[in-house]
Amino acid sequence: MIYIKKEDYNSIIDYGREGLPNEVCGLLAGKIEGRDRIIEKVYYLTNIDASPEHFSMDPREQLAAIRDMRKEGLIMIGNFHSHPETPSRPSEEDKRLAHDSNSRYLILSLADTEKPVLRAFIIRNHTEVSMEEINISS
Repeated sequence: MIYIKKEDYNSIIDYGREGLPNEVCGLLAGKIEGRDRIIEKVYYLTNIDASPEHFSMDPREQLAAIRDMRKEGLIMIGNFHSHPETPSRPSEEDKRLAHDSNSRYLILSLADTEKPVLRAFIIRNHTEVSMEEINISS
């Protein structure tokens, strides 16, 4: 299960809405306890593609985030990105680009901006997709 604070959950949704019509993206850091992944910090990165259909994270921002994680004693939990007009599920491109089966891939659907949907996925071998439950805590 993935644990995220309500404040971070709402912040990801706000970031996605602010980025419309383009996809937004970022990294998630925290700790792992058994099978649980606890998100303690969200890094909001620039989608240098500025596209509603795909994203590329700014490499300099990624490096700065990784350095900060190390400094803070956190590990990479995964990443997130938004789908401005499609459901919260990995696209074929998302699966093709998923190179780490230990990472969690969170996808925010903003197809209905009043009812955003955030889901977490595990992607193995670029084809096997399973969903992981998200627990939003206050």
